[in-house]
Amino acid sequence: MALMLRNARCIDPQVGLDEVCDVLVRDGKVVEVGHGLDLPKGVERDLSGKVMVPGLVDAHVHLRDPGFEYKEDIASGTRAAAHGGFTAVCAMPNTDPVVDDAVGVEYVKARAAEVGKCRVVVAGACSKDLAGEVLSDMGDMRAHGAAAFTDDGRGVQDAGMMRRVMDYAAQFGCPVMPHCQDDSLVGDGQVNEGVASTRLGLSGWPAEGEELEIARDIALCRLTGCPLHVQHITTARGLELVRAAKREGLPVTCEVTPHHMLLTEDDIADDYPTALKVNPPLRTAADAAALVEGLADGSIDCIVTDHAPHADWEKDREFELAPFGMVGLETSLALVLTKFVHEGVIGYDRLVWAMAANPRKLLGQEPVTIAPGSTADFTVFDPAEEWTVERDGFCSKAGNSGFLGWRLKGRATDVYVGGYATMEEGRIIE
Repeated sequence: MALMLRNARCIDPQVGLDEVCDVLVRDGKVVEVGHGLDLPKGVERDLSGKVMVPGLVDAHVHLRDPGFEYKEDIASGTRAAAHGGFTAVCAMPNTDPVVDDAVGVEYVKARAAEVGKCRVVVAGACSKDLAGEVLSDMGDMRAHGAAAFTDDGRGVQDAGMMRRVMDYAAQFGCPVMPHCQDDSLVGDGQVNEGVASTRLGLSGWPAEGEELEIARDIALCRLTGCPLHVQHITTARGLELVRAAKREGLPVTCEVTPHHMLLTEDDIADDYPTALKVNPPLRTAADAAALVEGLADGSIDCIVTDHAPHADWEKDREFELAPFGMVGLETSLALVLTKFVHEGVIGYDRLVWAMAANPRKLLGQEPVTIAPGSTADFTVFDPAEEWTVERDGFCSKAGNSGFLGWRLKGRATDVYVGGYATMEEGRIIE
């Protein structure tokens, strides 16, 4: 099928492109980029007033499938991803059963091929049942397409075990993506330890519970040579550890969520809003400001959502009993546009690096560019569209967002995966 996308402002810093132009796609590949291109036969779309970038990738998503389909499943999760402007997501393995063998990897791949509205990359567990004691079937999972390894949702507590994980992953040049959490320090922590825990009368979660494992895993990266990607970093000191590792030349990267940059412990009001109960917790305003600075200067490699859907009844409980997590796929791009791009904190080029190019590199995926020969995965958004985040506007099964009621400017309108539309004019294509 031939497809002509006309008159969008095409932005791709990977190839030095930022201009209004036409893009011709045939058989899922970009054929030509230019002006006044001819299409004798095929589908044409006029994208005047919109911006087109290489397809966005979220490297940290919980699709909850298999085992927790009442929260989310691969069908609803990938629809939410496409609705938010994503062409690919990386599914975390903390499902039931845990994705810790090749069968689990193949299930997610097969289900995504059947019902998915975007590409799904699979991350395998580091350890059997996420117990941190016995290695998962890492070799088989890698052979069947696992792109990374993580025990997301909990940290690997034993340093010797983590060393074995990284030694093994290093053989494949495959990143290990740790959830940095020292359970002996974190314990039953509910919110950031300090002002918030004191004010709310809740168990505290010290920043050091994250930072100690970041430091440990950087040391193990130095020892093993295994690529290390620190998940959902939340503290200024943790970011400094990553910066120091990068200066040393170690293969260390990190990611940040919009909620850890835009929300803080101060937003957890006395009505105990469980939508703001996340893991790791919201930190101080100074930490959030440091993360924004790290995004702007390139110290932070990727923006992710850590999309963590829960049923309404699970979150509608006492704060201590509610599960950790927040949905994010359908608000991430709009939040970045509203709070960072439109306010001059970052430019479109930095958005593309953090939400498209770097996530693909992290996950070992083929680069996608707006250039001839590239796979035609594109995200199109209207930078001027204003809208309010509302629960009934989500494609996700869940509504546990900390941004309900926020007024945003900028929204994905069209998504193309392999040259085919999965969303047009804000509507998912069935």
